Amino acid sequence: MRPMLILGPGAVARADGGAILAAARAVAEKYRMVRKGWNGFNILHHAASRVGGLDLGFVPGAAGQDVAGILENAESGAIRFVWLLGADEIDMAPLADAFTVYQGHHGDVGAAAADVVLPGAAYTEKNATYVNLEGRVQRAYRAVYPPGDAREDWTILRAFSQSVGRTLPYDTLDSLRARMVEIAPTFGAVDEIATATWDEFGAPGEISGEAFTGSMADFYLTDAVARASDTMAKCSSLFVTGSQEKTGTDG
Repeated sequence: MRPMLILGPGAVARADGGAILAAARAVAEKYRMVRKGWNGFNILHHAASRVGGLDLGFVPGAAGQDVAGILENAESGAIRFVWLLGADEIDMAPLADAFTVYQGHHGDVGAAAADVVLPGAAYTEKNATYVNLEGRVQRAYRAVYPPGDAREDWTILRAFSQSVGRTLPYDTLDSLRARMVEIAPTFGAVDEIATATWDEFGAPGEISGEAFTGSMADFYLTDAVARASDTMAKCSSLFVTGSQEKTGTDG
């Protein structure tokens, strides 16, 4: 018997998310969902390679702000400069008075709200490293070169760091990847599943009686690439909004 538990991002992003995590951990331990040769405890993230970002420490520092804090302080004027690194899934209205830089591709809502747009390369246009849902580190290879002035994201950040006098010590992709391995050794084991350490997490407490609801309004338009696709727009129209014109063959 190999029991499994899958938590969606909507469940842990609630106000009682910490308590939900703690309860889920207790269930996993009671039914031995995590043991040698089997990991049945899973969190299904919305964002591609979210786990990879967490492995590398892409979280607010000791004096940093989370997304809600950044938006709140940008709206109040306490934060006057915001750099959006491919961020399109947030409310851009609070950034109206902040000087906003958008770095990314496909020109979504983040680009529309920005004062400066720095075009980044899409996933097909760069050599990149990703971590999949299994925790497996994978390499992607450039299929075509970025169009126009678009550049790979790390080179944009490297150039900016030099212009402000805080030069990052990465001149090549290999040196950048070597640093990633220093931070998270699992990045050196390409195409292997790294075994995570089962540890304490969550915050025991009361779970509200609020019903669990889906956190994804439209599966077909979940990211900038999908929203730029005519095919995905037609799927959304047909299966979500129901606005697709009937053909007479619908039954």
